[in-house]
Amino acid sequence: MIESGLEIFLREHKNILRGQRVGLVTHAAAVTRDFSSNVDALRQSGVPITALFGPEHGWDGAGADAMAMADATDARTGLPIYSLYGVTQEPNAEMLQAVDALVFDMQDVGARFYTFISTLDYVLRAAEKFAKAVIVLDRPNPINGIQIEGPLVDAGLQSFISHLPVPIRHGLTMGELARWLAATRYQVEPQIIRMQNWRRAMWFDETGLPWIPLSPGMPRFETTIVYPGMCLLEGTNVSEGRGTALPFEICGAPWLDGYALARQLNRLELPGARFRAHAFTPVAFKYRDIKCDGVQIHVTDRNALRPVYVGLHILAACRAQNPERFEFLATSWEGASPHLDLLVGTARARKGLSAGEPIDDLVFDWETTMDEYRAARASALLYA
Repeated sequence: MIESGLEIFLREHKNILRGQRVGLVTHAAAVTRDFSSNVDALRQSGVPITALFGPEHGWDGAGADAMAMADATDARTGLPIYSLYGVTQEPNAEMLQAVDALVFDMQDVGARFYTFISTLDYVLRAAEKFAKAVIVLDRPNPINGIQIEGPLVDAGLQSFISHLPVPIRHGLTMGELARWLAATRYQVEPQIIRMQNWRRAMWFDETGLPWIPLSPGMPRFETTIVYPGMCLLEGTNVSEGRGTALPFEICGAPWLDGYALARQLNRLELPGARFRAHAFTPVAFKYRDIKCDGVQIHVTDRNALRPVYVGLHILAACRAQNPERFEFLATSWEGASPHLDLLVGTARARKGLSAGEPIDDLVFDWETTMDEYRAARASALLYA
């Protein structure tokens, strides 16, 4: 049976926080096996929580993508909730005034641009700055800890969605990331409460742990499998399915022909994926209340799937079908650079797609980059 870091902590380590005021950095998806929130479980075990800290999408997971979240008070517990995705992204002195130790417990997605890993980095930075202890309660990388994919981040393209020098699909758990960051960036030494019986090759549905929606755009575990590639559509005027029941599992636009797009993509015989024409009408975000024609991606072999590679092929196919209407977004809410550049971590993909370069040419150097990354991360690994 797989046990999360939270469950191990509750059973074996809860006394290490005795007498300390605890700030809990978390979200609604961080639960026990029986669906109890970590806030309730920790408080019932005698852990003196004095403050809560929420990431993007908020402490309750209800905030939309890129929506700044305000500080608040939890109506049920009376605890202050400090937003780390609003005016500030790093805990400051005022937030930490009544905190001696920070406990970090979040379920991640496994992709660089899902910003929970950026929040982890800022928490470690604040812990070093203000001399606070840090405990990370580890959880599974839902898309396994073996497969990695994508380039690193070029100089000048760092942002909150491409904050760390890891590939798009990084293959680390939060505990391993914290260990790696502490060794390469900070003097702080976080205590990692490891999971029990998790193995790197596992997908989330093999752990027996409950999946809780991480945000409105990440409702299902299945969404995480395609997300590292389908999220690239965010950088274009093609809908990535936000505002529907299948965000990141469908894509389309009013000016696309879904049947032709599915036929074109299936002709490529991309490993692990098949495409089906799909029409949808978003209730929010791009093309709100406008019918879109596009495709749904169906994963036929998740171990063979290269989601980022597939995502680039989808961008190329949408552009090829209607080059007059297809557009890359010129800027991003994260900064002045084109949003796709910040997502991928390099302008190479956008420029190559614009020039009609073959996708294989755009990714030819990724394997070398990934080999170097595998070597660099080796000392941080906690699981076989």
